[in-house]
Amino acid sequence: MVAKTQPSVNKLAMPLVKRLIAESDVLRVKVHKTKGKATIIDCGIDVPGSLEAGRLLAEVCMGGLGTVNLETTLVGGSTFPAARVTSDHAALACIGSQAAGWNVKVEGFFALGSGPARALSRVEGKLFEKLNYEDKHNEAVLVLETRTLPNPAVCEHVAEACNINEKDIYLLVAPTACIAGSVQIAARIVETGIHKLKILGYDFRKVLSGIGLCPIVPVARKDMRAMGITNDAILMMGETFLFIQSTEDDGLTDLIGQVPSSTSSDYGKPFHQIFKDAEGDFYKIDKMLFAPAHITVSDMRTGLFHTAGQLDPELFQEALKTTLK
Repeated sequence: MVAKTQPSVNKLAMPLVKRLIAESDVLRVKVHKTKGKATIIDCGIDVPGSLEAGRLLAEVCMGGLGTVNLETTLVGGSTFPAARVTSDHAALACIGSQAAGWNVKVEGFFALGSGPARALSRVEGKLFEKLNYEDKHNEAVLVLETRTLPNPAVCEHVAEACNINEKDIYLLVAPTACIAGSVQIAARIVETGIHKLKILGYDFRKVLSGIGLCPIVPVARKDMRAMGITNDAILMMGETFLFIQSTEDDGLTDLIGQVPSSTSSDYGKPFHQIFKDAEGDFYKIDKMLFAPAHITVSDMRTGLFHTAGQLDPELFQEALKTTLK
């Protein structure tokens, strides 16, 4: 039975979406309406986008259950912009909403789908059963990482999957190589830490709250290189702090040391090169690589904290030079 007190991620995301629409000129985004009256918000394909649009995009991805603030951080001797992410509903916000778990593939269009609409579509049925979560809101918000604006078939597909009217569909799109793209990917730093625990077999539902910090990288010339350097920021300079309500003998203490990206056999090269060596096949890359550089966990049951990994500014600066040349 689904708890009646659980928040609606689609409902909570809508005020953020409405701000993007209302302030489109200021935020440098563009709003399109389809024949079926679906709303598409371009955050970086045919428009420059902005830091604030990326911040809002990231909060939409988290279903309104996370806060993203923009600040700065030191990388070696250089100052970088950074995303500070906070959530007190970390499992639902990050795994149940923010994770790119919906492969949207329709009539030649493909994009990874993140955000609240995943909970309505139930495409990932087993995941939401585990979360014991269901959203019945009458509007659906989906974030697509793509360089191509969705065609009418995509809007119809999303509406059908979510079982709502097409006019109530909101698709927010941004390529990897744009300002908003750089921000929203950096803002996945808490999600990345929880996801790694999930990969290691830990019950991610025990993660109650999370805070993370990750540099926001310069915008690359091409999406593939942007994909590389945005991943490098997380893998080499991303920090995650999680508050976990453990249970006795659940193995949390032993798992923490396996979380950081540096434990992967693929760690040590720029991600762009790792992806190239894998012949463009993500499944050939060690899945243990996708993790923050450093993690700290507060075990609320024992009162102890555990930490693992370290930041690697020298490797990150080398990756910047190699990838953005």
